Amino acid sequence: MIKAEISYKGKGFESLLVKGHANTGDYGKDLVCAAVSAVTVGAMNALENPDEDFEIEIESGRVSCVAKAGISEHDEDVIETLIIQLKTIEASYPNAIDIKERKK
Repeated sequence: MIKAEISYKGKGFESLLVKGHANTGDYGKDLVCAAVSAVTVGAMNALENPDEDFEIEIESGRVSCVAKAGISEHDEDVIETLIIQLKTIEASYPNAIDIKERKK
């Protein structure tokens, strides 16, 4: 199962961790893993200043994104769009992805 953990501090985004595998198909042919990877990595690539405003780690089966400080409205929109996309995948495949949100 893919686990996504999203943390907010106040009203703003703080961090995101997406890890695991959906195991809904053979390795390399798992469409749920492919969808989660595509939207997650795509969002990381769409951030305005990823090197300055975030600590991002991408490896097989794991994406971590931590905001260093306040982020731009553009980047808030990118992150919120990613979360909506992940929730849409979760709605279709609830046994393959689980999303937890925390507010501090």
